[in-house]
Amino acid sequence: VQLQASGGGLVQAGGSLRLSCTASGLTFSSYNMGWFRQAPGKEREFVAAIRWSGGNTYYSDSVKDRFTISRDNAKNTVYLQMNSLKPEDTAVYYCAADRNVRTGARTTRAIDYWGKGTQVTVSS
Repeated sequence: VQLQASGGGLVQAGGSLRLSCTASGLTFSSYNMGWFRQAPGKEREFVAAIRWSGGNTYYSDSVKDRFTISRDNAKNTVYLQMNSLKPEDTAVYYCAADRNVRTGARTTRAIDYWGKGTQVTVSS
């Protein structure tokens, strides 16, 4: 199984980035997908998740109304559109896959597969 994340980079505060994560080696449409992030010296934290069907989405309070998660099951890809970026959004962003209906890719403990991460840096 591989989860390949891309789209990170350096952006000024207030700017936007779109992350993508393409999966292979698994039945993508059976997995809930999530995005997590980890800043230097901090624990990995939940950012956003989307159910296998795309019918339900979840966000952390810190990104709600600024970030949007979506998926295209035909392309085995999940996206994270990040708008109004802030310096505190700087982190390595990881995509994740979770088959558990109850946890739904919203907790690090229940993740089945992790991607390698992509760096997002927001300058002030």
